Amino acid sequence: MNIDEAIYGRRSTREYTTEAVDKELIGRLINAAIQAPSAVNQQPWTFTVLRDQALLDRISREAKAYMLEALPSGLHSGHFLSLLNDDSFQIFYHAPMLILISANAPGQWIVEDCSLAAENLMLAAYAEGLGSCWIGFAQGFLNTPQGKNALGLPSEWVPVAPIIVGHPKSTPMPVTHKEPQVCWVG
Repeated sequence: MNIDEAIYGRRSTREYTTEAVDKELIGRLINAAIQAPSAVNQQPWTFTVLRDQALLDRISREAKAYMLEALPSGLHSGHFLSLLNDDSFQIFYHAPMLILISANAPGQWIVEDCSLAAENLMLAAYAEGLGSCWIGFAQGFLNTPQGKNALGLPSEWVPVAPIIVGHPKSTPMPVTHKEPQVCWVG
């Protein structure tokens, strides 16, 4: 698969089979992630691989409760409220695995660095026939002491990119992209 096929074909996947992703393949995804550029080549990323479904279910419940409490009421859309209040909604979409990319040291560009690694990981997953999705609902909770404790993360780590990965049940539909706004200077 060439880079254009990966970029134009990758979609956020929200339906997965229960088939596990083998450790060798997980290693290839992480190796692709660490090829990302980072500010001053600091490479501040760490990777936490979670495949325990009971723990994913627990974190989903706690993250939903956290989101409902933490977000200002004006930021709640009807759609988000219905999802977060739905006991059957699991924020990780029952994917067989979560790969959390965290920064392990303070720095001005750790979010950008970890985000670049996340995109590499998601493109590599697609090239391997896997689906992936960045789970924004998990971000805030995973950066709390309770969230870090649930995963055994050191308190100084900063969770940035919770990415679910697995074998997709079906191919997600293409999405329409807006025309880019381009400002030519000079």
